[in-house]
Amino acid sequence: MVFLSVPFYIFLAAAAAAYYLLPLRFRWLALLTASMAFYARLSHGRRIFLAMLLFSYAMGLLLYYMRKRRAGKVQEGESKGVPERLVFAAAVCAVAAPLVVSKNGNFILQSFLHRPGRSFIVPLGLSFYTLQMIAYLADIFTGRIEAEKNPFHYMLFISFFPQTIQGPIPRFGDLQRQLLTGHRFDEAGFTRGLLLIGWGFFLKMMIADKAAVVVNTVFDHSAMYAGLEVFAAGALYSLQLYADFMACVSMARGAAALFGVHLAENFNHPYLALSVKEFWQRWHISLSSWLRDYVYIPLGGNRRGRLRRYVNLAAAFAVSGIWHGPGYKYLFWGLVHAAYQIGEEITAPARDRLCRLLRIGEGSFLRTALRRAAVLFSVMAAWIVFRADSLREGLRMLASMVSVWNPWILFDDTLLSLGLGWKEWAVLLVSSWILLRAGLFRERRGLELWDWLMGQHILFRWFCYLGAAVAVFVFGTYGFGYDAQAFIYGGF
Repeated sequence: MVFLSVPFYIFLAAAAAAYYLLPLRFRWLALLTASMAFYARLSHGRRIFLAMLLFSYAMGLLLYYMRKRRAGKVQEGESKGVPERLVFAAAVCAVAAPLVVSKNGNFILQSFLHRPGRSFIVPLGLSFYTLQMIAYLADIFTGRIEAEKNPFHYMLFISFFPQTIQGPIPRFGDLQRQLLTGHRFDEAGFTRGLLLIGWGFFLKMMIADKAAVVVNTVFDHSAMYAGLEVFAAGALYSLQLYADFMACVSMARGAAALFGVHLAENFNHPYLALSVKEFWQRWHISLSSWLRDYVYIPLGGNRRGRLRRYVNLAAAFAVSGIWHGPGYKYLFWGLVHAAYQIGEEITAPARDRLCRLLRIGEGSFLRTALRRAAVLFSVMAAWIVFRADSLREGLRMLASMVSVWNPWILFDDTLLSLGLGWKEWAVLLVSSWILLRAGLFRERRGLELWDWLMGQHILFRWFCYLGAAVAVFVFGTYGFGYDAQAFIYGGF
């Protein structure tokens, strides 16, 4: 809820004012002060955060000096890398421990130790800054970067407030120089930041929160629904999750842009992908690249034969599932996506032969449409299990979706009984169409809609700005009485 609150934008304006009032070489101190104040005000896990920050900083220095010492001995023909590997493994385990315990402690106690669960509080942003710290240590261990000597510089990298809650997950080499460089005020960059924030409000208030009404109705009473009702809820959850997470990341990127800092893009219209593999190149890009670089490749990647590559792929997606939450449904969701990619690769020759037999050309409209439909349905089926109360309930919902045929719900008042009236459905459909058009615009022109808009005539720009603001204000926030819900990935 942070990005949707008035106090956050008062805080953001004050931080931006302080940043640009300071001399260039001291501006990073404004970011550090704002980040520490932001985290101290919101988080109930301040002690855990500070302990992890100091520990990872110290271990980074230790690994760096051990690597330098080993490099000198290698030149003398005397290599001793085992202690360094042990230190690295111990450091990673220690950094990951708070995340594992807080998110999976109850699941482990109840499922494996058969003991009553306990109340574990997950500190704000723990899932994201844990991956940041592990990536930082791994990059030092492999020699990609040098350790940061200044503890306050490192503190800023970990705690930079726009991205600390829900990502994207930055790399030290990509972000640190930007944070420490004093940026001069740039009107175009500042405007782009405001547009990204506005786009985030549109996605959240006009799409995600409206889709959530139907999604919650069906999934909270899943035994009452079947067939196309489950299909509609699954499709809307796919839309809700995408719009919700993209909204949060857009707001984070927009807030960072106000300080001249460019955060990496985390989504590239993933539902336009032509394969599940491509979907993961477009969805939660920072997490996907993290899993590739720090799980898949270290396990051997694709260098040790096909079978080993499939095992490595399954391991990476298993980690992704466990990272998202406790319970078998998350592990199942991760492994299903690995199975999708393996299945795509195995069946590719047969699918190509079938298309040649049916004279469906590569790149044709029909083949593109069929591939996108297959990806959408596959991803949606996995999302249904992901959203369900349990793995068993998710599988039951999938079974009911494909076994019950009830097309009449499209023509009677069933859809209107799921929480949205016809006006709300109209707003949701029009907003979703705008999101789709923005994606197709990016695909064809290689340019985001807001970047194109910034190049148009000032009168046209302001007409669009004011029109969008009024639409979000009326239809998104106050139009039909719905309050904004918490960001979904805030729970991960």
